[in-house]
Amino acid sequence: MHPGELPITEDLVARLVADQFPAWAGRPVTRVASSGTVNALFRLGDDLVARLPRVDWSLQDVETEATWLPRLAPLLPVAIPAHVAAGAPGEGYPWPWGVYRWLPGTVPVEGRLADPLGLAADLAAFVRAMRAVDLPDAPAAYRGGGHSLLDETARRALAGLGDLLDPGTLDAARAVWDAALAVPDHPGPPVWLHADLMPGNLLVDAGGRLTAVIDFGTLGVGDPSCDLIVAWNLLTPAGRDVFRAALDVDDATWTRGRGRALAQSLGSLVYYHRTNPAFAANARHTISEVLASWQPSRST
Repeated sequence: MHPGELPITEDLVARLVADQFPAWAGRPVTRVASSGTVNALFRLGDDLVARLPRVDWSLQDVETEATWLPRLAPLLPVAIPAHVAAGAPGEGYPWPWGVYRWLPGTVPVEGRLADPLGLAADLAAFVRAMRAVDLPDAPAAYRGGGHSLLDETARRALAGLGDLLDPGTLDAARAVWDAALAVPDHPGPPVWLHADLMPGNLLVDAGGRLTAVIDFGTLGVGDPSCDLIVAWNLLTPAGRDVFRAALDVDDATWTRGRGRALAQSLGSLVYYHRTNPAFAANARHTISEVLASWQPSRST
């Protein structure tokens, strides 16, 4: 998916585990099918999972999670990953990596939610809990800056999507993004964020309710609109209403969140349309939901 991405195989992971964690040597190593873009996942037996960065620009995620996950876990309403071991470079693999507890559940799929309203309420409860976190020395969230910082990404993507989106869709997307930019950046204090609430970072049970949130590599503090993107990349229109009402989101924050969801999905579609079909499909879904939910006569 990326220039300079390392090939990571089951054999490599087995050798790393055997060398650095002999107690787990001999456990079956099985690649986890995932639409994730910067980490490769491998189950180690039934209760553990190894997570290895694919690219050098995601290396900070390992340290971030090892530092903050234990502090966040007791403050959140659903399970989050438990970091149990820090792996080191070896066997030809050049970077730090991690071992975590395996969390049960399935990834929700846009358009196929078993309990869309219940899931919306669960996600709102998670976002509320994140915003209520009051831990010192918080890092800045990777995507937590002003939404105006995404303008170059959005414009470049719009210019490069002529072969992937029809002219009417592109015109509508430009109008939605212009409306988002008309709203000032977040004027208040920053809040704690997960900062990457994509469907692939959520786990649900058989009934469709949220059981876990994973991949906290981009966590930190920033604009609260950053954690609203899930309203468009996953939730149904009715679910969006439940989500927004439960969080009591004002018009400006909602507009910024919709703009973020659009800008990120435009960029993702350009970048991943050949290399990550599932991620690209979600980007198309998000663009469609954003445009369908926007009323040109209003900013909300």
